[in-house]
Amino acid sequence: MNEWEKSKAGYLYNPNDPQISSMRLKCMDLCYELNQCRPSEQEKILGYLQKIIGSIAGSCEVTLPFRCDYGFNIEFGKNFYSNTNLVILDAAPVVFGDNVLIGPNCVFTTATHPLDRIQRNRGLEIAKSITVGHSVWFGANVTVLPGVSIGSNVIIGAGSVVTKSIPDGVIAFGTPCRVVRTITEADKARYSEPGSSGVC
Repeated sequence: MNEWEKSKAGYLYNPNDPQISSMRLKCMDLCYELNQCRPSEQEKILGYLQKIIGSIAGSCEVTLPFRCDYGFNIEFGKNFYSNTNLVILDAAPVVFGDNVLIGPNCVFTTATHPLDRIQRNRGLEIAKSITVGHSVWFGANVTVLPGVSIGSNVIIGAGSVVTKSIPDGVIAFGTPCRVVRTITEADKARYSEPGSSGVC
């Protein structure tokens, strides 16, 4: 079993293995080229994203700069949007559902290191996938850690560190992130729209 096969199987592996380093370097070069694009060059930006990201289900907008480790482990659902400085460390799959909205300076990291110092000093790491449901909004400066699943119709408040999975239909925030309350029908009236009776 080579190092990449160990990684995919959920074992400790060496990320500095030549095969793995080569894949990561290729992605880093593409991310570098992507981040040199002017904001007005939307077709060029989309072209680079299609080369980097493993699967893009529909429309997506990524505000640069953007960085990831491998790219092919990432899936964007329909109507994906991220603000500036999104970082996805995708040693394992990172899957986003439809209508995901990500604030600035967010990090999704699948890689973690052994608790044992001897293994850690050997440079080993382990990767655990991240899954995000539909209609999820991440506030600014959110960090999502390895192995986390986030349900659909969820709001993760700014500055949160998500260490455990979050169920559907809730607002959650904090360090560590915790469920604060469910999202209810009353939330539709929180902000007004023209012609509505909502109260700000």
